[in-house]
Amino acid sequence: MTRTDGRTSDSLRPMRFTRNFINSAAGAVLVEAGETRVLCTVSIVPGVPNWMRGKKEGWLTAEYAMLPGSVEGRKRREFPHKDGRSVEIQRLIGRALRAALDFRSFPDITLAVDCDVLQADGGTRCASITGAMIALEDALKKLDSEKQLVSWPLKDRVAAVSVGLVQDETLLDLDYSEDFAADVDMNVIGTASGKIIEVQGTAEGEPFSRDAFNQLLDLGMKGVRELTQMQEEVRTETVQA
Repeated sequence: MTRTDGRTSDSLRPMRFTRNFINSAAGAVLVEAGETRVLCTVSIVPGVPNWMRGKKEGWLTAEYAMLPGSVEGRKRREFPHKDGRSVEIQRLIGRALRAALDFRSFPDITLAVDCDVLQADGGTRCASITGAMIALEDALKKLDSEKQLVSWPLKDRVAAVSVGLVQDETLLDLDYSEDFAADVDMNVIGTASGKIIEVQGTAEGEPFSRDAFNQLLDLGMKGVRELTQMQEEVRTETVQA
């Protein structure tokens, strides 16, 4: 099939990461994946949840929200309670990023990750994880500069990407129109070293084969590898504080 933006089936959307997008958080990255835009921030908060006190470890928590103007027709603000989709996504973001950290390295400190969708065109949870990883590393550098780390906490880089089966073709990094038309929709979260953190896959209609699953997973891990390479390139850039 011909994709609306001219990409090949195994290509990522154009990606852009703007570090230090705001200066009020320890880490702040605007991630742009095609027309999807998410602001990912990481704040350093003294203390840990009650159930972690005395363990001499840190913690990471995550929140996710879609702002009212992120979709056509306005999305209602999520208060006093978040909708179920947002809760599920923020739990996913937290699980993904926690897999990259050694919590013994920053005892009694919580890293609070916030991912706010400014514009949605598919793949917002994946863009959130990938962008938040860069913001998280910037926040860790700040802790290191303030001599608040016992050791370097980052064990590996994490990225996420969507894949899908659309009109019998496997596609990487679906936009909204492709996601809407997909017979199978899958999110793949993995590490720079090639390990899998989480796979979320659903048949929207007919069940799909194990061979199709393997093809989608391989394509997703290819995307993860490319995204973590981008993260490494962004890490080496010099930005204004």
